[in-house]
Amino acid sequence: MRYGPGVALVVDTSAWARQHHPKVALHFRDTAQADLLVGCPVVALELLTTIKDATERDLLAKRLGTLRQAPINQGVCAAALSASSKLASANHPRVPATDYLIAAAAAERGFGVLHYDHHFDTLAGVLGFESVWIASPGTI
Repeated sequence: MRYGPGVALVVDTSAWARQHHPKVALHFRDTAQADLLVGCPVVALELLTTIKDATERDLLAKRLGTLRQAPINQGVCAAALSASSKLASANHPRVPATDYLIAAAAAERGFGVLHYDHHFDTLAGVLGFESVWIASPGTI
């Protein structure tokens, strides 16, 4: 069983970190095997900067590099800034800058975001992408 409605999903750091949890491992694997998982340079940076061992870091970089990508470009940055402005004017709680970029990169390409982070539900309302939880909030 795969995540989402069949659209490709940018994997957020929050989902990547939970991919081996028994409640989600099978769904994550099935989604990956269906070639529906997408990487993003912002997520790669978040993940790779936490690893101290060079060999482990190289293995993760190689694995992330096999995914299709939702790159960061000028249009993504403009969309992220616009979303930030809209949310600020609506007095929404603060959203991390990285989440704006990940969400905007997904939205630009018609991808969803696979996550375990309520910020993406908020961003989906502004940027118009599919927000897909790796598991129900508060369950893992």
